[in-house]
Amino acid sequence: MHDPLVYLNGVMTPLSEAKIPVLDRGFIFGDGIYEVIPIYQRQLFRAEHHMARLFRSLAAIGITNPHTKDEWMALIDQVVSAHPAADQMVYLHITRGVAKRAHAFPKDVTPTVFIMTNPIVLPSAAVRQAGVACVSMEDKRWLRCEIKSISLLGNVLAAQNAAEQDAVESIMFRDGFLTEASSSNVWIVKDGAVMGPPKDNLILEGIRYGLIEELCTAGGIPLSARRITRDEVFAADEVLLTSATKEVLPVSRIDGLPVGKGVPGPVYAKLYAAYQDAKAA
Repeated sequence: MHDPLVYLNGVMTPLSEAKIPVLDRGFIFGDGIYEVIPIYQRQLFRAEHHMARLFRSLAAIGITNPHTKDEWMALIDQVVSAHPAADQMVYLHITRGVAKRAHAFPKDVTPTVFIMTNPIVLPSAAVRQAGVACVSMEDKRWLRCEIKSISLLGNVLAAQNAAEQDAVESIMFRDGFLTEASSSNVWIVKDGAVMGPPKDNLILEGIRYGLIEELCTAGGIPLSARRITRDEVFAADEVLLTSATKEVLPVSRIDGLPVGKGVPGPVYAKLYAAYQDAKAA
């Protein structure tokens, strides 16, 4: 079994040998942030956007950024170069570091930095052709969803809710309005126009959020960000999921009910094709 090399606190080491102290605040409190960057043909996709979000997340929870952007890129390249796959998904994980267990931030602590990568696994052509099933649920997570926090229990429970119902995602609503899915942004299409929730603290602004905005503008597809009701989601012509691993993925059923005609629609097809062009650019 392949034991890939990973980066941990200044050292490249086999994944099976990478270890952290039990008093690491990421382990004790979930006190840290992460970032995931897709790589196609050994080239990072939208790296500038991912690094900007990484820096925003670090600042939002008061972790001093341990590296410059160039240093981060060199570390990522080191890990990516050690992996045989051309298409990868690199994972960055930064915690506040190791300190005596106490809730408030410790002083003079060195952040823990972990980087690994794996081959990227994208939905198959058959899945894309059929669309995927989702379920709906109330969004009961905390109110700082814009931070890409490693404290993901709420998202884990949402993903498990979907898994137990043989669905790909749980689409969440807070006070009757669409937020996001457990690990995806959610979009609706009505009369040829794309709509998504506003970029606020109730969703994690996926890097694909900005990409969808760009692709819609380039393709002449109307797009707006606003509060979207549960009724609007269920009455949509199309519902789309976006994430690094899903790219753009059509939803064909929610809670057992068909979305639109129950098959992927024309706006999905146009955005998916444009997404592939953006990858190849």
